[in-house]
Amino acid sequence: MNVKDIIRSLRPVQWTKNFFLFAALLFAQKIFDVPLFLKTLGAFVIFCLLSGSLYLVNDVLDFEEDRVHPKKSKRPIASGRVRRPQAVAAAVVLSAASLACAYVLNPRFFIAGAAYLVLQLAYSLKLKHVVILDVFLVASGFVIRVVAGGLVIDVPLSSWLLICTTLLALFIAMSKRRHELVLLEENASSHRPILKEYSAYLLDQMISVVTASTVIAYCLYTVSEDTVRKFGTSNLIYTTPFVLYGIFRYLYLVHQKGKGGSPEELIIQDRPLQIAVFLWIASAVGILYFFK
Repeated sequence: MNVKDIIRSLRPVQWTKNFFLFAALLFAQKIFDVPLFLKTLGAFVIFCLLSGSLYLVNDVLDFEEDRVHPKKSKRPIASGRVRRPQAVAAAVVLSAASLACAYVLNPRFFIAGAAYLVLQLAYSLKLKHVVILDVFLVASGFVIRVVAGGLVIDVPLSSWLLICTTLLALFIAMSKRRHELVLLEENASSHRPILKEYSAYLLDQMISVVTASTVIAYCLYTVSEDTVRKFGTSNLIYTTPFVLYGIFRYLYLVHQKGKGGSPEELIIQDRPLQIAVFLWIASAVGILYFFK
């Protein structure tokens, strides 16, 4: 067994999703609180290992389907470089170690980590074959990360933050399904059977609803009385252009460039999207911490 192949199977590139754990720290205006930052960083590492163990399980369960996918067939497990029993053993060790560390860090954070593990296992084993529910479960992974980030530092979460995260996560999950459907064409259902329940038109309608809802929810969040009272400023509205551009850029990449199957790769590879995310973070930090 090649250790490098095991590490590749943990999909380090996809660990960027775990930065959602820092959302609670940012909006609690505690980003410069060193002890809380270190706690969140520890939670980030734990979720990287926990999600990595789930990727191992997912690749084992999807072994046959991945072998017909033009890109996924090159993964270590699908290509046979890592044997399935080895992958399962590694997943068990990593998930057990991750949950043990989560409990030590914060028992309530442990509950969030365990919930994430159970839901994603249920998704991989059965629920990924249930139409519409499958995208909700993919989106739930992002929401649980945000909740876990709040629990680990004992910070209450705004309902607005959870609403915006849920809508954005659904947008990403549906765009991913559309990419798979269009990329694989007639082989789509062979790779992922649930895709036969979808059409590009249906997904475009769903994405349109979620896109509009995400933008409206975020705009309402920035100007709501609770937000203004909590942060002592109404200037968060000025971060909206970066959110709009980021969403429109993502839609452009999905529809015009045939991308969207791997959101984390888009963030890493697409410079305009990187700039939009950076400017949103910079402007949010500036408004919340320095220029109220």
